[in-house]
Amino acid sequence: MLSACVSEDGTLVAGGQEPDPVVIDLPIAYVKRPLPVEDDGNGNLQPVPVNLREPISFMAGASLFIRNRASATAEEINLTDGIFEVGALYDVKDVDTSYDGTKLVFAMRAPEIEDADEDEQPKWDIWEYDNTTKIVTRLITSDIVADEGEDISPHYLPDGRIVFTSTRQRLAKAILLDEGKPQYDAFDEDQNVQTLALHVMNGDGTNITQITFNQSHDLTPSVLTNGKIVFSRWDNVNRNDEISLYQVNPDGSNLEFLYGFHSHETGTDDSVIEFMQPRQAPDGRIIVKLRPNLSAKLGGELVYIDWQNFTENDQTAISSNGTAGPAQVTATPFDVRTDDNPSAGGRFANVYPLFDGSGRFLVSWSPCRLSETDANGVVTILPCSESALADANAVEADPLYGIWSFNPADGTQIPVVVGVEGIVAHEVVAMAPRDIATVIPDIALNADQTLVSEGVGIVHIESVYDFDGTDTSPTGIATLADPVQTTASMRPARFIRIVKAVSLPSEDLVDIPNTAFGRSNRQLMRDILGYAVVEPDGSAMFKVPANTAFAISVLDANGRRIGGRHQNWMTVKAGEVKKCHGCHTGTSELPHGRYDAEASSANLGAPATGIPFPNTSPILFADQGETMAEVYNRINGYQSLSVNIKYTDYWNDPDLSAVNPDIDYSYSGLQSQAPTDPGCQSNWSALCRISINYVDEIQPIWEVSRLVLDDMDNLVVDNTCISCHNVVDDMGVTKVPDAQLELLSGVSADEPDHIISYRELFFGDNAVELINGALIDQLVPVFVNGNQVFEVDADGNLILDANGDPIPVTQTVPLGALMRTSGANNNNGFLGLFANGSSHEGRLSGAELKLISEWLDIGAQYYNNPFDVPQN
Repeated sequence: MLSACVSEDGTLVAGGQEPDPVVIDLPIAYVKRPLPVEDDGNGNLQPVPVNLREPISFMAGASLFIRNRASATAEEINLTDGIFEVGALYDVKDVDTSYDGTKLVFAMRAPEIEDADEDEQPKWDIWEYDNTTKIVTRLITSDIVADEGEDISPHYLPDGRIVFTSTRQRLAKAILLDEGKPQYDAFDEDQNVQTLALHVMNGDGTNITQITFNQSHDLTPSVLTNGKIVFSRWDNVNRNDEISLYQVNPDGSNLEFLYGFHSHETGTDDSVIEFMQPRQAPDGRIIVKLRPNLSAKLGGELVYIDWQNFTENDQTAISSNGTAGPAQVTATPFDVRTDDNPSAGGRFANVYPLFDGSGRFLVSWSPCRLSETDANGVVTILPCSESALADANAVEADPLYGIWSFNPADGTQIPVVVGVEGIVAHEVVAMAPRDIATVIPDIALNADQTLVSEGVGIVHIESVYDFDGTDTSPTGIATLADPVQTTASMRPARFIRIVKAVSLPSEDLVDIPNTAFGRSNRQLMRDILGYAVVEPDGSAMFKVPANTAFAISVLDANGRRIGGRHQNWMTVKAGEVKKCHGCHTGTSELPHGRYDAEASSANLGAPATGIPFPNTSPILFADQGETMAEVYNRINGYQSLSVNIKYTDYWNDPDLSAVNPDIDYSYSGLQSQAPTDPGCQSNWSALCRISINYVDEIQPIWEVSRLVLDDMDNLVVDNTCISCHNVVDDMGVTKVPDAQLELLSGVSADEPDHIISYRELFFGDNAVELINGALIDQLVPVFVNGNQVFEVDADGNLILDANGDPIPVTQTVPLGALMRTSGANNNNGFLGLFANGSSHEGRLSGAELKLISEWLDIGAQYYNNPFDVPQN
């Protein structure tokens, strides 16, 4: 029941419960702000929808308050009004308390500067209030440092430092400089606002370090009792567009998915929700707010998540099979809706657990209220009775958020800060001591210092044939690993490609039209960090640059991706060794990306210690349980990536089986420009990048001279691509291009931002024919049900030409695109032309086919470097 009631005029009246001594003596802090409204164009003020994906929006008029007791009668003290001029309208949010309960940390933004440009407006800063000294302080004291980014969502770490989310992107910008790019603010994958990543700083605002590198936002961090940071991550690769829960160590290591990637349709009537503001409850579960991305209601439903036993609402961790679900259980007895329909149980704006043994929470809650307008335009606020809610035309009134003490045991609430019309009271926290979470030390202290100095970590995939614990290899991992039973050519997976996100700058720095991405913008822009070999058992172990968002693709012997693209960003910290069992499909809901929740590896590893894998080289002796990649890296050192795709057989014992042939698709085999620095072709480092622009790297392939000469240097045939796929012959006479494909570099008449060849390859076109020395669209007669169609007048009579003959209706002959952006192995119509026995066999080198294949695999973009896009 409610211990406060909604009166006939919709205001709150305190009920008859006795004051709760457990809650009453706790100091609390909270934010009060005007309800954000805007004119609807008809002179009516309507609540402004709040967008979760625009977290640095400024809503003027907020203040931070404190009460020394959690009581409706306690004095309310404004902590922040004295910081700015009298009457100034600033903003405050994201309040948190220290473990000893003596301090508050929060985000605050100074008032708007009238007539100033957006980049000249104040930024969000992290502030702290000390309840022992009664002083409010901006933690980053330097104006220059403070102005480097928008800082929000601070939360105390158990060692006294503070984790927060920020646009400052410190390490990401340092890497940009190493790549030869300016240190720009990266924007999210919707190219809408600056990306926010998690950062950590000392309690005095010094030593700021970026710890996550998502390409869209990482939001609302808090700390679990095990010391890990739990936060809401906006996964938006390939427009996945979902906010799920992740976890990471305070130093940025061990970044993992935690919960909810396939559980977003769990709102009211299966509506889509996001998982926001995670906090651990006293019983160990995580309590979150479920709400849609865009809502003017400001609140949502509070649910517990059994994250320790589940990865999705209806999917247990493998070790918890049999645990009764669902994972998500409502935290209140109220009928709360997560859509925009009137919610009988009201809505919750935030929750703060009390760690005092009472099991209670402080919540910001708005009751359900309806708005009724009579014929004279008079508005009446009504409570949400059952009959009123049954009216299909019922209109929900503006929310009335107050602060309440909520007892889940019996469902009762006591008002602490009574709601006021037009004011939102939320962001409530209790300033009370709580147990300190575990302190997780920085892994760099005990990591391989060579890896740390190189700025790399290690990825160890136990087997690419392992899909959610199932061996999907054609003959079994053990058989594949045995060179006597399986040759290299029989193994489906041969190489790993590491793909890097290319962060996009604001349009003020670089204008990036949609045409810059090419045929599709779903993959935005991508670099390639390099390649690694897949060992016979499907394992791979290799270096990757630290603090860099990357994804993994598995390749065949031609260097072409098999399976779908990896649509989640991974990162490692310098010195970190990240292990994963294997692979996963995006549609599978089985646990993946969270090591403790996954099925055991399908790769059992070496059968014994001190001897090699069966029928392999005795030089590579194993320890029991090791993968082949672990064995090779232990004996030969951690393996670097390579910008080239190269394979040499080191597993075969020549006394038992034939050595497999080498594979070498090196950029040195190109006759045109390589898409990487020359030094990287011989010595890979964490700074090496493969960056492919169509105009700079792919078009020159079509223009390479491919003359076939006899022993007397006489021309036998000209296989140069643009010789055949041209609109003129070698004498300059107009002709129909071979296969109706023109591979010239002139500006396209269809799209001036593209050259002709790109449009010809990726966009539909009409067949042409040569008439009177000119190329025109080919026209063919139209037939319907086998009968030729002729032109007729309005009365249906045939129209005759000058000779008295009927005039046939004609149409152009459409030609489909020759290439697709979905990957090399989906482009057999093009690449198959160069296969053994095909019409173009041998006309492109292995290096050239590798370059085309890798470009197709990452999205066939027109540009992959934003700073190469021409500026008007």
